Formats: sequence, structure tokens, C-alpha cells
Amino acid sequence: MALGWEQMILMLMGPLFAVCMALEAWWQSRPGRRQTYTADGTATNIALLLGYALADGCAWALLTGLFYTVHEHRVMDVPVNALGLLGLLLAQDFCHYWFHRASHRVRWLWASHVTHHSSQTLNLSTALRQSPASPVSGIWLFWLPLAWLGFEPMHVMLCVAASLVFQFFVHTQSIGKLPGLIEAVFNTPSHHRVHHARNPQYIDRNYAGVFIIWDKMFGTFVPEVAPCEYGIVRQVYTRNPLVMVFHEWADLLHDVARPGKLSARLKHLWAPPEWQRPYQDRPVRRKAPSGPMLSYDGTEDWPIHAGW
Repeated sequence: MALGWEQMILMLMGPLFAVCMALEAWWQSRPGRRQTYTADGTATNIALLLGYALADGCAWALLTGLFYTVHEHRVMDVPVNALGLLGLLLAQDFCHYWFHRASHRVRWLWASHVTHHSSQTLNLSTALRQSPASPVSGIWLFWLPLAWLGFEPMHVMLCVAASLVFQFFVHTQSIGKLPGLIEAVFNTPSHHRVHHARNPQYIDRNYAGVFIIWDKMFGTFVPEVAPCEYGIVRQVYTRNPLVMVFHEWADLLHDVARPGKLSARLKHLWAPPEWQRPYQDRPVRRKAPSGPMLSYDGTEDWPIHAGW
């Protein structure tokens, strides 16, 4: 399988990512600081990244032809100059905002995105925590309009990769709020901590990739005020990568399979994750048992479903 531009860029950035994670872990090991890295948690995040990279590479190999086919019917030719680059950066980030927002509000997409949010801590390695199921869920559809508008598909893929590199660095608790203009325009560690928090006031907020302006325009921005509690509302307690990837898919299929009108059953696919049919109980996830302490990333290997 030939590597796509996205995979090649992320692979080339791998050594820098590793150095940054090591530096963050060292910084957190100093007296008076909270260590958020564990060996099993970091290894799990890396394993998930490898699975995601393989799935994403296969997806792009299959979809590149589709992007170029759509590009043949483009409405205009976007110039390859500074203005065209700025347009691509903004357009790509706009698409990312809506992909990200839909990934939290459409359960079919949330079923894969939930893997990224299931860690009970936040550090640079959390950025690697991606689901191999993401490409299968159809997230690439959000970028297809860029090819139709006239952006060269290869340039779109490069811009997506550059955005992912940027976003790696906002997954941290080690950097406080940045100077006002930066916080006003860009996605920052402070903004992204809010996005990963499960506090009621922070849920489904700050979807930004690079520019926080989209959240401010569309009413999803919230500043970081209260300390963030990380994880998901219906937390899973496992270090099994397969469970991390497929637990929400299993719950989704469980809900769709329950008796009722076909239209109501299928609504689970596109309704928000919290939506349930009247008088319907959700599959029960066991609470963390007493005994062993949870590591900061919630990686104790406990069962996830009761009654399955």
C-alpha cells in the first residue's frame, strides 16, 4: 500500500511528536506537578494510532480517484498562490469544524470519534488516540466539496495533514492560556481542554481545528473557567483497544435492534448520541469497581457491558 501525503507527513513528524511527549512527561515528573503519562496508556494510544493510520491509508488509496473525479467537474480553478493558500486553509478548517461538530451530534459518526475522547486524562499522546473505524464512517465526505470548488485534491490532503500536526500540540495540560490575540483567533490548549472535558458546561463545545473563530461564529465557543474533568459521559473502563474502538458501535447496534417502528430504530443512526426512544433503557456500563485505583487515563482492564 502506497502512503498518502497525510500518512507521509505524519510519519515524518513522528520523531518530533515522540520528543515532545517525552519532554512533557519529564516536565510533569518534576516535584509538585501531576504526572498524566502511564506506560500502558501511552502504549494504547500509539496502538490505536497505528490502526488508524492503516485504515486511513487504505481509505485514501480508494478515495483519491473519487476526489479527482469530482475535481474534474470543479466550478472554478483556484490559483496556486498566497491568496489561494489562504482560501484553502480557511476552507479546510471550515470543513473540519462541521466534520467535528457532526462527529459529536450524529451518533453514527460519534461511534468512531468517541475513541478519541474516552481517555480520562489529556496529554500530547491523547492526540494519537484515533479510531481505525473513522474512515469507514464516511468522514471524508466533509472534504469532498473542496475538490468540487476547485482546490487540487493533493493540496487538500496536505492541508488536512498540516491541520492534524497543529492539533497535536493543543492536546496538553502543560500550557496555560496564551496571549489574548492568539486565544481570540486560534485553537489553543485552553480551548481544546474544554472540548475534551466532560463537565456539563463544556460538553459539545470548541470544535475548532486551527481557528476558534468558527465556534464563535456558530455559538459553540466556551472559555476555560472551571477545572476540566476528562473522559466521556458514559465512561468505559478498559485498556483493550478493540473495546475502545467498538464499544459504541455495539451500543448503537443494540439500540437499533430493539423492537419498534423501523423509522424510530433507524433514527439512532443520525440522532444525537444522547437520544433514546421513549421508555428505552440504554445498555448499562458497569461503574469502576472499588479496589484498584484508576490510572489517570482510565486504563484498568474492567468489563464494559453488563448483561451482554
